[in-house]
Amino acid sequence: MTAIALYARRSADYESKLEHTLELLRAAAAEHPGTAVQATSLGVEDMVVTDLIARHGIPIALGTLETGMLHPQTVDLIGRIEAHYPGQKVEVYRPVQESVVHFVKANGDKAMYQSIDLRKTCCRIRKLEPLARMLKDRSAWVTGLRREQSNDRGGVPFRDQDDQGRVKFNPLADWTWGDVWAYVQEHGVPYNPLHDEFMPSIGCAPCTRAIAVGEDFRAGRWWWEQEGQKECGLHVHQDEPAGAVSMIGGAQ
Repeated sequence: MTAIALYARRSADYESKLEHTLELLRAAAAEHPGTAVQATSLGVEDMVVTDLIARHGIPIALGTLETGMLHPQTVDLIGRIEAHYPGQKVEVYRPVQESVVHFVKANGDKAMYQSIDLRKTCCRIRKLEPLARMLKDRSAWVTGLRREQSNDRGGVPFRDQDDQGRVKFNPLADWTWGDVWAYVQEHGVPYNPLHDEFMPSIGCAPCTRAIAVGEDFRAGRWWWEQEGQKECGLHVHQDEPAGAVSMIGGAQ
């Protein structure tokens, strides 16, 4: 059974949420002309945002992080996006190869399982540094964060501000999992087939597993760690604890 068949269920206020999401995306483009980017994880939430941007011709760039450790299905989605949305170019940011080689040589290719510090160093090399390059000279970015994704994300606002003063838009903050899949069903949005294998949150291959019924959406990410530490740093302010999601100013 597909994720669509399992999860696609509109909430009662789905239409108003959709309208508000479009308003936020248009505001991001209008307030930050030429300097806004969707930082997509290629997860289903981000695919909904990408579809809205492409479908409504909203001038927001699209960028993603190719960490070198993604599942083949995730990497394949980059090409599928460009084929499905003609003219929609995906900017791909990769880690500095020398940094990756040095880290693996010193710590092995399974270092993420050895300690939280090593896992976070791996995330910093493969995700945070490339993200910094993606956001260079940008004044705003768009994410697919939702409050329902985990307890740590329960207070995600529609607008936030990162450590560099960039505005962070989280237009799906109040969407339910059912809303997301209802939109995918209605509009034929391409998505990662790993979602059909009970992986609601998909990151690097060594750090992602399927979840069981009743588990948290992000239970399959870094499952060997404590819940309060399960963020890679992409959505955490430097002065916040590892499990805290940035909410300054109101979003992501």
